[in-house]
Amino acid sequence: MEFAGFSAAQWLALLQHELLLFTGIMFLLGAVDEWSMDLAWVWFRLTGRGRAMRLPPDFDPHRPLASTAAVFIPAWEEAGVIGDTLRSMCERWPHEALRIYVGCYPNDAATLEAVMRAASCENRIRLVLNARPGPSTKADCLNRLYAALREDEARGHPAASMVLLHDAEDLVDPAALVLLDQAMQTADFVQLPVLPSPQPRSRWIGSHYVEEFAEAHAKSMVVRNEIGASVPSAGVGCAVARSWLDRLAGHGEDGLPFAADSLTEDYELGLRLGEMGARSRFVRMRHPDGRLIATRAFFPASLASAVRQKTRWVSGIALHGWDRTGWTNRPSEVWMRLRDRKGPFTALVLALAYVLLVIVALTQIAAWAGWGVPVVLSPALRAVLVVNAIALVWRAAFRFAFTAREFGPGEGLRAVLRIPLANIIAIMAGRRAVLAYWRALRGGRIIWDKTAHHDHPARQPAHRTLVSNEPESRIGLPA
Repeated sequence: MEFAGFSAAQWLALLQHELLLFTGIMFLLGAVDEWSMDLAWVWFRLTGRGRAMRLPPDFDPHRPLASTAAVFIPAWEEAGVIGDTLRSMCERWPHEALRIYVGCYPNDAATLEAVMRAASCENRIRLVLNARPGPSTKADCLNRLYAALREDEARGHPAASMVLLHDAEDLVDPAALVLLDQAMQTADFVQLPVLPSPQPRSRWIGSHYVEEFAEAHAKSMVVRNEIGASVPSAGVGCAVARSWLDRLAGHGEDGLPFAADSLTEDYELGLRLGEMGARSRFVRMRHPDGRLIATRAFFPASLASAVRQKTRWVSGIALHGWDRTGWTNRPSEVWMRLRDRKGPFTALVLALAYVLLVIVALTQIAAWAGWGVPVVLSPALRAVLVVNAIALVWRAAFRFAFTAREFGPGEGLRAVLRIPLANIIAIMAGRRAVLAYWRALRGGRIIWDKTAHHDHPARQPAHRTLVSNEPESRIGLPA
């Protein structure tokens, strides 16, 4: 069959060449961006600014706080995990100067019952009921918790000097509260690392978050912190000075600090604080035995839930975030926001790359059958593909190293094997995010598109002790 003088095999070969050229150049640009981040991180490591410090042996995680602290935990349909979170948090943080505010909804009886059960034996837990039925948005629930904090203070409760943000499925580190309390003496916003826990029952989907956070919170966040770019909030394991939360509320149209119409209010929180001049810090510290002080949690274990969660991230940060937070004239900030917002475009390029693999197979079969000729690559295109192949190996090596440092070489190897699956999830989430954004532009309602949680890391034997006795990694990898 011919069209315009070309056979179907020739058209296929032409399409292969053009896709090779486009994806090759796009991957090359992405590699340059990643290498720039890698080199910046290596420089900070060599100069001692990017290393995780160790807590001194006499560090006391139970020492009194400098002043009162409040924890905000929004909860919608979290009956399966909220009890474990509250119990483990109260055990690991026994400080009297701590109040825990849990936001629930009147049409979520199971979560309400679980929170009331936990609060019945712990007077530091405060159940806060949202006036409207759920789900609203996570930011709306956080605003209700902020209002409850102010109401308590108006009744004579001690004023909180800092507010911590956590999710209903989190397992906090025993040393995190005192560490945040200390760091807040010289900062207005502090973010600690987040480490998803590997899931034996979901080695390929639920555990693929492991390598992403292990690298991002050991490298990208460190670089952001050192170059003076805004430190985005992860929504958990972070603290903001109460005075700055009040300032955010003063700048809000409704007198509340969190943007109720945002899908990623946590990410925006860090950017807004940075724009207003707050002193932000990303703090990486380790226990004397080498274990990273971080917030741990199980992330979505099914394909549908993982795609749904990443859709919210991509849509909120890359699409709605572009509209809501715009750009700045600071080069470091522009670079970081470009990285944050490349998700949909990356998904497109990855999708084309997988289409290209199919076309390459078809053109090769056609060439073997004598229906066409293989695509001839120019020296320049061949060089681009070689550089991209080197970049892929480099990326896989970094992914292995950062994952193995926290979870051992076995998980590091699985992290490399999970790269194709992570790409597929990114493609599916990117497509879904663009469609969701289009619906929002046409007036669609923004709601809390959360994922369900059924298991909790506190139930695993490895997390039941207050401080892990795991030995340091056997290999010399980044601290």
